[in-house]
Amino acid sequence: MTTGVPLDISIPLRFNGPQPNAYGVAAASSEPVRAGSLVGDTRRGGSVNFEQYTFIPHCNGTHTECVGHLTDERISVRECLLEVIIPAVLITIEAEQCGDDLVIPKESLVGKIGKDDGSTLVIRTLPNDDRKLTAEYGENDIPPYFSSDAMEHIVECGIKHLLVDMPSIDRIFDEGKLTNHRIFWNVEPGSKAITPNTRIKSTITELIYVPNNVEDGEYLLNLQIAPFESDCAPSRPMLLRRR
Repeated sequence: MTTGVPLDISIPLRFNGPQPNAYGVAAASSEPVRAGSLVGDTRRGGSVNFEQYTFIPHCNGTHTECVGHLTDERISVRECLLEVIIPAVLITIEAEQCGDDLVIPKESLVGKIGKDDGSTLVIRTLPNDDRKLTAEYGENDIPPYFSSDAMEHIVECGIKHLLVDMPSIDRIFDEGKLTNHRIFWNVEPGSKAITPNTRIKSTITELIYVPNNVEDGEYLLNLQIAPFESDCAPSRPMLLRRR
């Protein structure tokens, strides 16, 4: 049985406005398109609003990615995400200080997820507030990330779809190793190829935001993605509480 209304845990992408950002890339922007003497902005005398949008899905907002993020073979996230309604569990965890970094260890997950909890895991990290809606993650703001054994535990528990409120499940600057991405999708270190053992139907969704008033527990997830033929697409995860 389900209760309540669907909960949107995506971060709205406000073009030319406050927005999250990773790696210091250009902000998502929009501008009216001109066609001859016509301008696509009703505020400037145009008959319609007709704009060009420029953004980087991996860095500018909530997005869902597939193993094509790592491979020479161009694999589309549309080919990897086939479910419409997916059982999911939401948990809240706090990263631990490890040197100058905040790391999510395996111990913080043990007891909160198990092999019988379903295929989808949604993680809210503490501290949690609306600064995540506009955070700029870079050299001066390294967000939490998973330890390798934590990611191995997630895979061992059978998690097929992972949703997190960080810009990356790896350290944001890790010399391009993407160790946790490779563990999650079962891609060999340094490899850019899939194998029969690659978890090709699994996805990672990053830069979500789960408000504090949303309770931990079991949900149904409708993971909506833009129909891009690419390794990554903007997404809108919707949660519906299960009882």
